Amino acid sequence: MVIFRRRSTRTPSIGRRDLLRHSQVRRNRSLQDFRGGPARLLLTYPDRLRDSDTQLVQELTAACPELAELARHVRSFAEFLTPADGNDAKLTAWITTVRAADLPHLHGFANGIELDRDAVTAALTLPHHNGRTEGVNTRTKRIMRQMHGRAGFELLRRRILLQ
Repeated sequence: MVIFRRRSTRTPSIGRRDLLRHSQVRRNRSLQDFRGGPARLLLTYPDRLRDSDTQLVQELTAACPELAELARHVRSFAEFLTPADGNDAKLTAWITTVRAADLPHLHGFANGIELDRDAVTAALTLPHHNGRTEGVNTRTKRIMRQMHGRAGFELLRRRILLQ
């Protein structure tokens, strides 16, 4: 059985610390015992969760209607993360649904999506990405950090080309 403290009327949602601090799960295990915490439980594909984690998600969503609604919205958003043609319309419908919900943190997420709508639409609909370029940038920055400004450009160039 999951036990939550009463929310104050000033706070519109339960924070992660409050959720972790004031919740107890079967056998006196808190949510902190679970690797990744409640975020991991919501962001993992339901098919890939262990049976105990699936049961925990069901208990948490049964005890907290806001968490149940959040889980539903997160899973519906995850459905169109694989690039496809109709994802732009699905994203618009999802944003409309989220704005109608009483979840202020998701409102902020939806507003952030709207600020850069063209890039999000391209990411959700086009098969192209810049992952390889970002990987090269990350590797170059790692090598530069390892060198700590020693030597010069020639050594940096040789290390990048040799790796």
